[in-house]
Amino acid sequence: MTIKKLPLMPNGHALLPGRAEEGEEVTVFESSTGESPLVAGTHFRCADCDQEPVYLIRDGAVHVQEPCPYPNGITTQITLEVPSGRLIVTDDLRDVYHVDFHAGASYNTALGQAQVVQAMAALGCAFGPVGNSSPGLYRTHERDSYLIAAPTYDDNDRPSLPEEACLAEIDTALWAYAIADFEDWKAKGGAPGQKLLGKYTVIDVTPGTYKVTHHSGERGFDKYAADTVVFARMERVTQASTT
Repeated sequence: MTIKKLPLMPNGHALLPGRAEEGEEVTVFESSTGESPLVAGTHFRCADCDQEPVYLIRDGAVHVQEPCPYPNGITTQITLEVPSGRLIVTDDLRDVYHVDFHAGASYNTALGQAQVVQAMAALGCAFGPVGNSSPGLYRTHERDSYLIAAPTYDDNDRPSLPEEACLAEIDTALWAYAIADFEDWKAKGGAPGQKLLGKYTVIDVTPGTYKVTHHSGERGFDKYAADTVVFARMERVTQASTT
């Protein structure tokens, strides 16, 4: 077996810590029997698509044979119906809106998280991973538009987002946000004191359909950025039906 340093050509996959650029050198163990080479220091599976890479040495570099279907990561977009005009905002509503986090791709990947976000949305819950960031739901300057974001603080402990714009703080025991129509949540069995329900806030919004765009699965997204981190944007796109 031959050990060498070669540039990695990941074919769009996210295989290196920090989502490093194409061409970074990695340690390659090349078999003399023609077997697929082993590569040290990379993820076992793509952090975006959850595929296990198959490597090939060619033209002085180690290449991943199959391309990643998500070379830019994944932006997940769902809709949330809010006919009551009231939202429950917290980190964990799985007592009412329950999906199997292990039914698809690994939840540690962008694809796995996007699948859970979509599955929760199908049940009536806007859900998204945010790490241990303790974000808030913030009103923007635009009508019926909101951010799920984690502000930074200056040396005087002043936040980068206006405190008066924060409608709900989200304690992230689950490392996520969970938002649903308050009346839908109650109709499906939701009540204070449930096992998974921690601190929550109920807020009033304009009734209608809201589009929620979740960003943490995008390539290059940095939840530890030095500025405000916006995990998701929520905006009303249609009015509630009056029939």
